[in-house]
Amino acid sequence: MNIIDLSLKSDVHIQQAAELLLDSFEHSWNTLEEAVLEVKASLESNRISRIAVNDQGDLIGWIAGIKQYDGNVWEMHPLVVKKSWQGKGIGRLLVKDFERKVLEEGGITVLLGTDDETNSTTLGGIDIYPDIYRNIENIRNLKNHPYEFYQKIGYKIVGIIPDANGYGRPDILMAKRVKV
Repeated sequence: MNIIDLSLKSDVHIQQAAELLLDSFEHSWNTLEEAVLEVKASLESNRISRIAVNDQGDLIGWIAGIKQYDGNVWEMHPLVVKKSWQGKGIGRLLVKDFERKVLEEGGITVLLGTDDETNSTTLGGIDIYPDIYRNIENIRNLKNHPYEFYQKIGYKIVGIIPDANGYGRPDILMAKRVKV
């Protein structure tokens, strides 16, 4: 397995990344064409776009991000690993590689949002406004939500955007300082 830059010259990898988006984020893109546009947008300036490929050269994971706050913060979006490769450390390696690239670009912090559109945490499906901080503090994973993956690799919940995806469907904001 190798991690390399995604390139506009690699139509095959762009197509594979788009298919991976559609397969992994069913609520975010409606068509393959929309997903291809998202992948191509990750190749614009001030962005990082890296892929994990297996020994046959097939894409098995993709991570991308965009520079924000004058380059001090980079937003990771997305991180996706092919289902048959999940649980084998590919996501962890992609994140580590992304953090290294952020450091090379002079970044300090990585920020990400991990939506709860399916009531996979105790933040989903409820009105969290009455006690936002307590709800964050007492978050529990109900259906294998990825926020725990990010916690295991050093990310902290730094806030939420209630109703980001509709009533009771928040975006959980997480961050990690990568420059010590």
